[in-house]
Order: sequence, then structure tokens, then C-alpha cells
Amino acid sequence: MSAISPKPGSLSVIIRSYKSAVTNHVRKINPRFGWQSRFYEHIIKDMNDLERIRKYIRTNPDAQ
Repeated sequence: MSAISPKPGSLSVIIRSYKSAVTNHVRKINPRFGWQSRFYEHIIKDMNDLERIRKYIRTNPDAQ
């Protein structure tokens, strides 16, 4: 199992640690806090990608 586990210092370990710390802190203020259940990773490769993502963020109905 250790061969497929995230390595110390890897991005996934850093993100997991960050989310854990934020969750513990924020739940003191808002016990119902939760992260978005799913997300889509995408490396922004050019300005077209960036503009498409910006438009999605602006028009995302969940952001209202």
C-alpha cells in the first residue's frame, strides 16, 4: 500500500493537510461547514482556458 500512498511533501498531501486544518478551524465557527464533494482539476494552458473557467465561475448557479 505504501507504494501507492501519497508521498510526504507531495501536492496531494499538502492539500489534504490544508483542508484538514481549515475544516477544524471553520467548524468551530460553523459546525455545518463542508467542502465541495467533487471537483475537476484542470491545468490552465492558455488564455482561452482561463476565460472559459472565469465564465464558468461567474455563471455557476451554485455560486449565487
